[in-house]
Amino acid sequence: MGEKVVAGSFGLSDRQLYRDKLRQCLAGLERLLEEKQFDRPKNLMGVEIELNLVGADGLPRMMNAQVLERIASRDFQTELAMFNLEVNIAPHRLGGRVFDQLSEELRTSLAYADRKAGEVDAGIVMIGILPTLGRDDLVSSNLSEGDRYTLLNDQIVAARGEDFTLDIEGVERLVCTSKSIAPEAACTSVQLHLQVTPERFADVWNAAQAITAAQVAIGANAPFLFGHELWRESRPPLFQQSTDTRPPELQAQGVRPRTWFGERWISSAYDLFEENLRFFPALLPICDDEDPLGVLDAGGVPKLAELTLHNGTVYRWNRPVYGIADGVPHLRVENRVLPAGPTITDVIANAAFYYGVVRALAEESRPVWTRMPFETAAANFDEACRHGIDARLQWPRRGRYGGVGPVDAVNLVREELLPLAEAGLDAWGVEPVDRDFYLGVIEERCRRRVNGASWQVETFHQALDKGLGRDAALAATTRRYCELMHAGEPVHTWPVGLPEPVPTG
Repeated sequence: MGEKVVAGSFGLSDRQLYRDKLRQCLAGLERLLEEKQFDRPKNLMGVEIELNLVGADGLPRMMNAQVLERIASRDFQTELAMFNLEVNIAPHRLGGRVFDQLSEELRTSLAYADRKAGEVDAGIVMIGILPTLGRDDLVSSNLSEGDRYTLLNDQIVAARGEDFTLDIEGVERLVCTSKSIAPEAACTSVQLHLQVTPERFADVWNAAQAITAAQVAIGANAPFLFGHELWRESRPPLFQQSTDTRPPELQAQGVRPRTWFGERWISSAYDLFEENLRFFPALLPICDDEDPLGVLDAGGVPKLAELTLHNGTVYRWNRPVYGIADGVPHLRVENRVLPAGPTITDVIANAAFYYGVVRALAEESRPVWTRMPFETAAANFDEACRHGIDARLQWPRRGRYGGVGPVDAVNLVREELLPLAEAGLDAWGVEPVDRDFYLGVIEERCRRRVNGASWQVETFHQALDKGLGRDAALAATTRRYCELMHAGEPVHTWPVGLPEPVPTG
């Protein structure tokens, strides 16, 4: 949520006015859709990556303001906590050697940022959850400076009315409480944007929802939190629980959480924006002066400011985005399921897989979402987060009898989804050399059953076996991860374990 907001308190009239403005915005969106005012197909994609700041000891460094001052680039921004940054890559047209171009841009940007961070004894690491984070690191005093972070925290805390409870049972169980949303800052992700026309939006969003489990299974990179080994991708349960405005009674009533997979396949982008208004109270009821329907009547394009702000406080794993570029409105699907890292090559491989599979699935004559219940897609996502590369998913069977059946995630990816990704990238016009290299990274991860989470867990346990305590083992694993991340070879090639110390004397 990148909106600039001014901290303050909200009264009853503010919320009613905001609700009225939201309804006007939704009516404006409906008119824009009916009048076909959206941008023509442009095949544009974009990437955002959330980053962690660490010291040479592998521990978090609370100094994003100092680092950003030295980086002095609009491509880098603050994120929720002082140990977070975010880098945004300008939109690219899908096609040609786009993935190598993205890789080179990210390599240059992150190397520069890392050098600047080094001036204040910090370094940059891409990882789903920093293994060395402690509970004392994730407190409200470590939220980034800025009204929007303070205000968002205050409003979510007020809506909940009590401490947040984290209760995640994986390999081990973590139970603790927090007085703020600061634990959310542990979750650092990659966000993949795809601009789509309204006619294609529903098919692309449905396809993206269907493959979230496969994305997480092959890309999991967040097995630790507060010294506990949890799910292979612990971000989703942590994100949901650390932003949950529902006390237990509302959870028991089935009230939907703000971090949400969803509950149905859609037929229009309008469905998602309408659900956001119908199900979720405003957290930040800040009204813009714009009259969206008046702007439309005058032949203009409305910003729909209240709608976009509200949309940014509902944390769907595939989020609809309304934007304006060069005076023309457009829609994007923002895919938010992937953790950051481990390397730039891995991030770009994950992106190539996603853009390829989504294109192919969205154009199938008998789409996967017509052959699989939405509840199955949601259960698959949960299974992939828990078990990562070893997940077993439910997927539509081939053949005349149909139905869904169990399949290893790696077999599903290798046998069905990678060929679809290849066809999808061909349809985008991606050069075969880019297509084959980056999809080959995914193939090798599946063949070796290795991703960032499996490497972290195996290296951590080897460190324990060598006699290190848990904290020391997590710190050593993090330091080794940083070394290999900066070396840049994809994670499936990383040697497991810590390097042997060099004898002296």
